[in-house]
Amino acid sequence: MMPLTLATVDEENIIKKVGGKPDVKKHLEELGFVAGGKVKVITEIGGNIIVNVKETRVAISKEMAQKIMI
Repeated sequence: MMPLTLATVDEENIIKKVGGKPDVKKHLEELGFVAGGKVKVITEIGGNIIVNVKETRVAISKEMAQKIMI
């Protein structure tokens, strides 16, 4: 298991766990980051990460990405 920040660009991964405080975890889950879901890193720009999750592109900060384990 490793944080999403270490994922290879254009490689599809399965989310194993979403961590963080309850409010942060809830926000990530509302964006589509749920255990068992698929996520793919599109690009990294200035420390922020753009990912494909549930057929949608989402930009998240590096801090948020570190709470998503793949």
